[in-house]
Amino acid sequence: MKLVMSEPVHAFSCRVLYGDTDAAGVVYYANYLRYFERGRTEYMRDLVQMTYREIESLGLVLPVIECYSRYKAPAAYDDLLTIETSLTELKNVSCRFNYRIYKNGNNDVRTLLAKGYTVHASVNRTGKLTRLPAQLLEKLDRVLGATS
Repeated sequence: MKLVMSEPVHAFSCRVLYGDTDAAGVVYYANYLRYFERGRTEYMRDLVQMTYREIESLGLVLPVIECYSRYKAPAAYDDLLTIETSLTELKNVSCRFNYRIYKNGNNDVRTLLAKGYTVHASVNRTGKLTRLPAQLLEKLDRVLGATS
């Protein structure tokens, strides 16, 4: 599956923690979804200028309703990773983010470790599907429009 990274692409770096690895000494596969979440959180904070705490204060949450990940190579403890995040779809009640995770090596060589996406629904505190608030939609549209 080809995943397009729409501009702007946000990059965030972090190191692999020992607790993220399994008995084989590599990052446990489900932890890549946590890396996706970290990338998405920093995308929202840096580009949209809104935190998830602020979104929740508007009375909604954005649960993952679909996810996909494709693993290409392993990461190990203390590897320096770069998580690239891109907002690729925005609808009234949902949005989709694409991701690529790279291991940063010597001489600026990067190895693609994983790629994937998450789709999020906009729901209120009772779990009812609801439109994204106008102020959030405006901010997301502004980020997407900044590159067109």
